[in-house]
Amino acid sequence: MRIVAETGEGKDIVRLVAATRPEVLILDLRMPGISGLEILSRLSTTARRVPVVVLASADDKDGIVQAFRLGVRGVVMKESTMNAFPAGIRSVIDGKYWVAGEACSNPAKGLRRLGTPSKLGTRKDTFGLTRRELDIISAIAAGHSNTEISERFSISQNTVKHHVTNIFDKVGVYNRLELALFAIHHNLIRMA
Repeated sequence: MRIVAETGEGKDIVRLVAATRPEVLILDLRMPGISGLEILSRLSTTARRVPVVVLASADDKDGIVQAFRLGVRGVVMKESTMNAFPAGIRSVIDGKYWVAGEACSNPAKGLRRLGTPSKLGTRKDTFGLTRRELDIISAIAAGHSNTEISERFSISQNTVKHHVTNIFDKVGVYNRLELALFAIHHNLIRMA
């Protein structure tokens, strides 16, 4: 690995990424001046997307979820061992996600390991989702396909698709990854 640029100033990052075209960007969520989340937001509007690995602390859980929503491919916890850092970078360069100290194809599973969701709140806290929709959200967050969900709950694949469409509309997401991240962030996942 070779460092092509570095800065301690968040305001310089977008310019440096454009000038150096790195294979991966390593970004601290807690940058002085401009936050790591703001930088991610600015990077998402650039023509060339660079895979990003963020450095985060255990108390940055909300920021980590938001970072994945903004397109981050990996998170290395500041409290983890030094071996996690190069392994996380290599995984992201290889097209995988890196979460909670391991490579994965579904970051929602890794995010679940970063913290245990609390018990479900009242109906108001569940965004008007039905019990079945909450079950389907949990299955999606666990990485199950529509076919597997259909078999698990003994319903047709068309019914699963209908539920998923309703869920997307109720919570305002556009894909399964966004749904899983939303569910983790709002503690909507039922523990089996």
